[in-house]
Amino acid sequence: MLSTLILLPLIGAAFIGFYPFGITAKLSRIVAFVFSVIIFLWSIFLATQFNPGEIGQQFAESLPWVDAIGLNYNLGIDGLSLPLLILNGLLTCIAIYSSDESQQRPRFYYSLILLLSAGVIGAFLAQDLLLFFLFYELELIPLYLLIAIWGGEKRGYAATKFLIYTAFSGIVILASFLGMVWLSGSPSFGLATLNAQSLPLATQILLLVGILVGFGIKIPLVPFHTWLPDAHVEASTPISVLLAGILLKLGTYGLLRFGMNLLPDAWAYLAPWLATWAVVSVLFGASCAIAQTDMKKMVAYSSIGHMGYVLLAAAASTPLSVLGAVMQMISHGLISAMLFLLVGVVYKKAGSRDLNVIRGLLNPERGLPVIGSLMIFAVMASAGVPGMVGFICEFIVFRGSFAVFPLQTLLAMLGNGLTAVYFLILLNRAFFGRLSAAVTNLPRVYWSDRIPAIILAVTIVIFGIQPNWLVYYTQATITTMVKMNNHHVIANVSLDKAKIKS
Repeated sequence: MLSTLILLPLIGAAFIGFYPFGITAKLSRIVAFVFSVIIFLWSIFLATQFNPGEIGQQFAESLPWVDAIGLNYNLGIDGLSLPLLILNGLLTCIAIYSSDESQQRPRFYYSLILLLSAGVIGAFLAQDLLLFFLFYELELIPLYLLIAIWGGEKRGYAATKFLIYTAFSGIVILASFLGMVWLSGSPSFGLATLNAQSLPLATQILLLVGILVGFGIKIPLVPFHTWLPDAHVEASTPISVLLAGILLKLGTYGLLRFGMNLLPDAWAYLAPWLATWAVVSVLFGASCAIAQTDMKKMVAYSSIGHMGYVLLAAAASTPLSVLGAVMQMISHGLISAMLFLLVGVVYKKAGSRDLNVIRGLLNPERGLPVIGSLMIFAVMASAGVPGMVGFICEFIVFRGSFAVFPLQTLLAMLGNGLTAVYFLILLNRAFFGRLSAAVTNLPRVYWSDRIPAIILAVTIVIFGIQPNWLVYYTQATITTMVKMNNHHVIANVSLDKAKIKS
């Protein structure tokens, strides 16, 4: 069942890319969209068959592959990976649907998106360190090409910078994985047989530092963040949706799965420093966002800040905070995808993202009133307005982390206030006031431009009103993950005492 989820995008990519007869841009888009919908529906089907009360890996598949190096084809799914798989399926559908119908080199473009999806799916399903690394590297080349070929004016610089940073990330992660396996004497790279907790604390810390640096680049955290604004600004809107919505989550997923879970002694030892690192990323990202005049770059810097919340929650390592970390990953994926979609529509219709050029777009007659209204909604969600998914997820992060790191949590909460500041600046400059002369006679906005953002808006409200639907699949896995290492955990906030009310 799990292999099918990986094979579907690979088959779709091969069909579009190598079909012997010509395929038009429109037909390529339709075929890619059909495959993405099937992938999304298959992940939903897996969710219906998933037993949330079972704490181990479900639908497990295991085949020997390269015995000489201990590499096996081990797949599995639990409450940590399932929500991310569903998110990947949804955002892949939206990215393909939002792509331009007259896309240049369409067969190559849609094949790369499906290859990217296959790499992400494989990474979330892999239960073998080396297998995870292979899938982690698989998504690198498609994303590089998607930026380098279909990006903006400085796409070559942005794509090369992304490639260098991410390649270095993979090297450091691989070195840590090899160290864990060889130093612990494990017979294979399988997570089930790995016993890195038996290693001396100093060795664990050294290995964990490599994991932190590697996945810190992917998230990204300060000071490894500089590739992200450039990549977002130069990438097309659908690629920015995938990059912010799901690809950054590979970093936070890796920290939880391979850092906190495999090296709990070292994690507990470094936890105060990790919490401080999270605060620096939150405040730095928010401060940089305030200084931006490019709408897309502002949203990109906001991602740096909001991903810092995940690190803070992971550093606290309480059942509630780690649950909040997973929920924040889903929340950020939905909200950031919606923000980038709307900024993309503004750029497509107004021809600019510069806050010094555009204003008055909320004009009901000659502006973009529906897009402006949706942007106000997305800004409210990102700023943590109650009733939307951003509020409840950030509240759980702060509630779960405060008992362990009260000062760092309070400082991180300032980032939430700064989110309101920079997004109010965006709204005030771009959407309110008199419509600027530079953006008059705007092209018509069709419902096809609005539907993806509306779907995300509805999802954001549904999970904001009923957050237990996010918790349902994840709670048992996270509680077990933390309690298995309970003697390593700094503090323990009970989920029963802080039960989420719908």
